[in-house]
Formats: sequence, structure tokens, C-alpha cells
Amino acid sequence: MNIHEYQSKEILRNYGVKVPNGIVAFSVDEAVEAAEKLGTSVSVVKAQIHAGGRGKAGGVKVAKNLDEVRTYADEILGKVLVTPQTGPEGKEVKRLYIEQGCDIKKEYYLGLVLDRASSRVVMMASEEGGMDIEEVAATNPEKIFKEAIDPVVGLMPYQARRLAFNINIPEESISQAVKFMMGLYNVYVEKDCSIAEINPLVVTGDGDVMALDAKLNIEDNALFRQKDVGELRDLDEEDEKEIEASKYDLSYIALDGNIGCMVNGAGLAMATMDIIKHYGGDPANFLDVGGGATAEKVTEAFKIILSDPNVKGIFVNIFGGIMKCDVIAEGVVQATKEVGLEIPLVVRLEGTNVDLGKKILDESGLNITSADSMADGAQKIVSLLK
Repeated sequence: MNIHEYQSKEILRNYGVKVPNGIVAFSVDEAVEAAEKLGTSVSVVKAQIHAGGRGKAGGVKVAKNLDEVRTYADEILGKVLVTPQTGPEGKEVKRLYIEQGCDIKKEYYLGLVLDRASSRVVMMASEEGGMDIEEVAATNPEKIFKEAIDPVVGLMPYQARRLAFNINIPEESISQAVKFMMGLYNVYVEKDCSIAEINPLVVTGDGDVMALDAKLNIEDNALFRQKDVGELRDLDEEDEKEIEASKYDLSYIALDGNIGCMVNGAGLAMATMDIIKHYGGDPANFLDVGGGATAEKVTEAFKIILSDPNVKGIFVNIFGGIMKCDVIAEGVVQATKEVGLEIPLVVRLEGTNVDLGKKILDESGLNITSADSMADGAQKIVSLLK
């Protein structure tokens, strides 16, 4: 789950990680009031969307007086920002963060991720702050330093010091940098983050080490024990179909093709999308109904797929292990009747009660095309659309 920058900074502040003072605003007047309360000569007006690259897209402005705060807030609020992470459709800005200005001496990068190869959390740091870390990795990989963290003892102070020295933090700010890194690691672990990224981390003219920007992604599967973080969810930033899918424990991700995919299991979903592409088609979504789908879940899955106007055909690809093929077949028939399906539908069933499942489909009297294999199903749905 993504959260906004101002929410991330509030969490960091609670862990003793230094961040500039700021106030969230939902209107132009609130933005001006926030700048007045902060009382600094320079304020930064920041768009709050779940995407990076806001500055390059015109979503971050430095204001030197209240008139400029009003001008920039009016300009950014309601604007659709298009960044590399939003896609061409962009995201509308519905809230701002008004933050005190900062005397930046030098910018750095700091991040925590899980290295799946070593099954350890890794802290990465670079003195090339303010840039896309992917770009630094491609052009100057030697400027990225890493520390693999032992999960038994956590991040050790000597590791934090080594990173601080490697990225040339000024000597007088080393101890602050170490405290910052230790606090960030605690946030990562205790809040069940999948990513914790500070870009840029800055050293100010006074030698303070602060997070000028902050991005925390929280692991969805840990939200049951992160109730306070779950309350920070901003539904305006999420796809309506994905929100609806989550109500029924369905995993749904919208894509830009025209073939709706309904499968059980993430691996099968990936394979299904690959084979559709192989035969010249384009998947419209990733939809995993899970291992314990009911007829109701299948019906809702159909409704969600069909709510995408770009969907011109549906491929149902189910391997029944825990899930029984006859239950899926009943759900497909029920959903087809309920939604009045008029577009091509190809169904491939395999596994427990497969013969009964196929019989239910064949005797339904509906326009459903059966497939004998995944490849056969992919070819059929692609050819039907052509």
C-alpha cells in the first residue's frame, strides 16, 4: 500500500527521524494558512500523489512569499501530473503539502529494500541524491553503496557509519546521519515496509541531516497488524476496479489491452498473460480469484473485468486443485447470465472435477468456447477478437 509523502514524514518524525515541518492542505486558502503558520521566509508547495517525479512534472514549487504560495497552490491543485510512474493518463492533484524551506548544502540518496537473492534487507546510499536511483545504477553504479543487514541483530551502527563515510557525509554530521539511518531502519521493520526511500536526504547549512522527500510502501499482507497505517489509505489514488476487487479478496491490476483474464494463482496469471502476448493478443488485466473462489467471487470478477470498456473478450484459465472446476463453471454460468455477456468468452478448466465443470458449461446453452489447454485457449480468444 502506498501512502503520501506527508504521511510518510509523520511516521518518520515519530521515530526520531528529522524531517522539515509541514502542513497538509486541501484548498488554496488552506495552503496559504499553512504557510502563515509555518512562518518561514521560504515555503515549498508540493503536490501529493502516489508517484515519483513530481518535481520534473511541475508539482513542486518554491515560494518566497504568501502571494507565490497562493499562485502555486492554485496552479498545482486540480492539475493532472504526468510522471514516469503515473503513465500517460497522469494523476489529479487533490491535496498539497506546504513545507518550510530548507538551506540545502548537499543532497544524497538513502533507501531500504528487500534483496530477494540474499533474503536480507539492504540499505543503499549514494551521494548522487535528487536523481532517479535507476539512472545512477545504470551510469555510475560505483556510486551506490550497500549494506546487507542481519535480521537477528538489525542494522549495526558501524554499518551506518560506513555508509555515511562512503557517500561523503561531512564529518561533523556523521553522528546525525547514523541516527537517521538507524531510525529509518526501525521504521522499515516495525511498519512492515516493502520500500523506504529518502530522495533526497540532505545536509543543511547548519549541518542537520533531514529527509527532504520520503516514500514508504507498506506490505499489503501486513496491514492486519498495521491498523494505524491502513487508515492512511487514499482511495482517490487507486483504480476503482482494484478497490472493488479488494472487497472480495480478488487480486486485480488493470492493464491496457483488450482481453480480460480470470485465473487462479499469480503464477498462472503471469503465464496466461505471456501466452496471450505470444499469440498476438493484449491482456486487459491481471485478475487472480485465489484458491478458494466461490460462485459469488467469480461473478464479481466478471463484473470488474467488464467494467473496463476496453475489454472485448474474456479468457478464463483455471487449474483446479483446492478449487473445484465445477464451482468455477457454476460461477461462470451464473456471471454470464447475470451480466448479460455479449463478448467472446473462452474457458479452459483443468483439475479437480474437470469433467463435471465442462459438462456444466456445455449444457448451459450459453455462447461459451471451451479450450483443451492454455495455449489452445489463448489462440482461440485472440482469433475470436480478430
